[in-house]
Amino acid sequence: MDAPIPRLSLQGISKTFPGVKALDDVSFDVRPGTVHALCGENGAGKSTLMKCINGLYSPDAGRIHVNGEPSKIRNPIEARDHGIAMIAQELNYVPDMTIAESFFMGRLPTKLGRIDWRFIRKEAARILTQEGLRYSVRRKLGTLTVSEIQMLEILRSVYHSADVLIMDEPTSAIAHKEVESLFAKIRALRESGKSIIYISHKMDEVFTLADDITVLRDGAVVSSQSADAITSAQVIAQMVGRDLNHQAYPKERIEIGETVFRATGLSRAEQFEDISLEIGKGEIVGLAGLIGAGRSEVVQSVFGLDHLDAGEIEIEGKPVTLSNPRRAIAAGVAMLSEDRRLTGIIPKLSIRRNATLASLRKVIHRGRTHGLKERKLVATYFDRMKVKAPSQDTLIENLSGGNQQKVLLARWLIADPKVMLLDEPTRGIDVGAKYEIYGLMSQLAKQGRGILMISSELPELIGMCDRIYVMSAGRITAELTPDQFSQETILKYAMDEAEVA
Repeated sequence: MDAPIPRLSLQGISKTFPGVKALDDVSFDVRPGTVHALCGENGAGKSTLMKCINGLYSPDAGRIHVNGEPSKIRNPIEARDHGIAMIAQELNYVPDMTIAESFFMGRLPTKLGRIDWRFIRKEAARILTQEGLRYSVRRKLGTLTVSEIQMLEILRSVYHSADVLIMDEPTSAIAHKEVESLFAKIRALRESGKSIIYISHKMDEVFTLADDITVLRDGAVVSSQSADAITSAQVIAQMVGRDLNHQAYPKERIEIGETVFRATGLSRAEQFEDISLEIGKGEIVGLAGLIGAGRSEVVQSVFGLDHLDAGEIEIEGKPVTLSNPRRAIAAGVAMLSEDRRLTGIIPKLSIRRNATLASLRKVIHRGRTHGLKERKLVATYFDRMKVKAPSQDTLIENLSGGNQQKVLLARWLIADPKVMLLDEPTRGIDVGAKYEIYGLMSQLAKQGRGILMISSELPELIGMCDRIYVMSAGRITAELTPDQFSQETILKYAMDEAEVA
């Protein structure tokens, strides 16, 4: 029996950017009715390859066949016409656009020559109701969290039923209960004959869903085969080019010092209420909760991005007023935001300028930047963070998501903070880079810094934290010590609005 014609066939795809060969003769097939996992470290070329398929980039060489036919895809509209849809890892959205408008962006239905807004709102409401989401279709995207926007992106792509659906780290910003819903959708799509290219650094997801696995390293295909023919350990070894013979979470036992950060009774209308927590020197404290629990809103208010209606904050026992990020930085507080594109990187600036942005006093003398001092300062962290880039002068927008995250961490390390607020610090980062960041967190703790980490990955919180606070509906419902750590316990309190006595 002849093998079915591949739904998508890549043949010799190559792409070069200034100083970087991002893709080198990449070839593999995606079979109809399968989930094809694409694995590789940040900078391996995964996102670049997907952008070539989706028409955002034009490959320098190679051919793309869709259903056996050669296809020239020059933009996302042409990709859509070929039955290809892509959910990007870095969300690009219009904050003032409504949910209803976003579902039909680029394909607004008309009636008698006019946009049929009645149908748009009615159909958007039906989709939301079907998914059990209680949003108004008139609600603007800018009022939603990263997690909520990503879920809507997934729903929109599924609704328009592409034959090839590209998912780039789709679970990186959604909570546990939404992951199972997503997996059910993926399985249903596969059963209906659709093909899914699934990019993930999470090996449990890959081996739960994938029929086939392709591994990229340094822009080239290392292997492409059935998921049954390879193990998780082999995939990781092929991704990083070496065996990772170490524990998943390199948490070190560190003697916790006196309290470096204390928050008492923090409240902000309609977001969170009476939040009290503390962090000791050398302590890594987790903040767990489901989407909408108010975790990100708490750290944003602590950092001065949003105002507090009530509450007090102390740094090393001294009351402080952190009414804006400048005051927070001056007081020794740093924050790594959940959405690195919206509130993290400055895309059109170089790696070097992004890295020193929070520490300009260290490199500016008499109104001018001391270039040599700035380069030496950044070089230390450039090497320490293992940033993959041609030079410090490379625009940060040209880096992979994981390398952008490393630069943002370097920015705050240069600022030498006492307290670090890390909101999803490993979101969209590969296994090798995750381990490096975990190790860095342990080093920072050994230096006596206090760390508050938000994460939607419960094993990560359990593996790295000394204590975990759990939030639900804007309130802290539990404070857990290591002997109480378990995914079941955390989820129980995350779904319970009542405080624990």
